[in-house]
Amino acid sequence: MKEESDMPSSEADQAQFVKESALYKEFLAERAEILKHKWIESEKAGKDIGFERALLDWIVKHRSNWRERRRKEARTEQAAS
Repeated sequence: MKEESDMPSSEADQAQFVKESALYKEFLAERAEILKHKWIESEKAGKDIGFERALLDWIVKHRSNWRERRRKEARTEQAAS
């Protein structure tokens, strides 16, 4: 656990800390995939299916494979460096 002195102090520092965090980057990557899925499925349906429907559909059909692929890519990048 980080000590208080290691934590960012100002709001700008905190915002930068969040933007650089691996968790936030993973969230953004997952969100981008969900939005792509929403676009594809909305095109198929001929109407906007909405974010919630796209999210649930993506989780059921694609999330586990997407995460496994991301893990493999991360391991490959770590081995290369």
